[in-house]
Amino acid sequence: MLFDFPKMSFDTSNNSSNKEERKYYHDRNKPDDLQISRTDMNMLIMNYLVTEGFKEAALKFQQEAGLQEPALCSSLDERIMIREAVQSGRIPDAIAMVNALHPELLDTDRYLYFHLQQLQLLELIRAGRAEEALAFASATLAEAGANDNNALTELERSLALLAFPDPHASPFADLLLPSHSQKIASELNAAILKMENQEYTNPKLCSLLRMILWSQSELDKHNIKYPKMTDLANATIEQPK
Repeated sequence: MLFDFPKMSFDTSNNSSNKEERKYYHDRNKPDDLQISRTDMNMLIMNYLVTEGFKEAALKFQQEAGLQEPALCSSLDERIMIREAVQSGRIPDAIAMVNALHPELLDTDRYLYFHLQQLQLLELIRAGRAEEALAFASATLAEAGANDNNALTELERSLALLAFPDPHASPFADLLLPSHSQKIASELNAAILKMENQEYTNPKLCSLLRMILWSQSELDKHNIKYPKMTDLANATIEQPK
């Protein structure tokens, strides 16, 4: 939903000794100037499914929504297999498939390669193979940690899981959640699309959600009253008080 805000000015000039704080309010009685059509919403969903590599879901959604058959990328089937390998913990298989598809990708994007190797380390920790995990980290990930502070921090968080009898109950248990491997799978998927010079490497829907969060943050900074989306998952909007 789009909202029509009045023109804003943040002029700091002061013509009197007392500064008057300006507040702007959204007219709740004024109808929205623009309504998003169902077709546009369906196209956003289709863009998400195709970009993220959900081929079967995209084709089924195309039939149910009555859309034209989506333009599927040539690498879609490979991206699907790579995503499934990453999310199921078969990291060596995923790396082998990426190297077969784009041999130069992981050589040029070392941080992405580190993330894949980090997932392999986490799989060893998940399986309770502590000695193998330490040996793998020392032989494979130590160099990345020495050259990149971000990688070092992530490596330390991963290895900290070994200090707990039950890693799933530790403060770093988020690394073992499916959402973490999904995040890396999406990161890898976007890198593959970028290698293939695709117009969109990330779903438009995700970009719109990030724009909503950024816009709300900017409005909050300037104490502007507006209908705020408080729950992105359910599109819950809280009216200004």
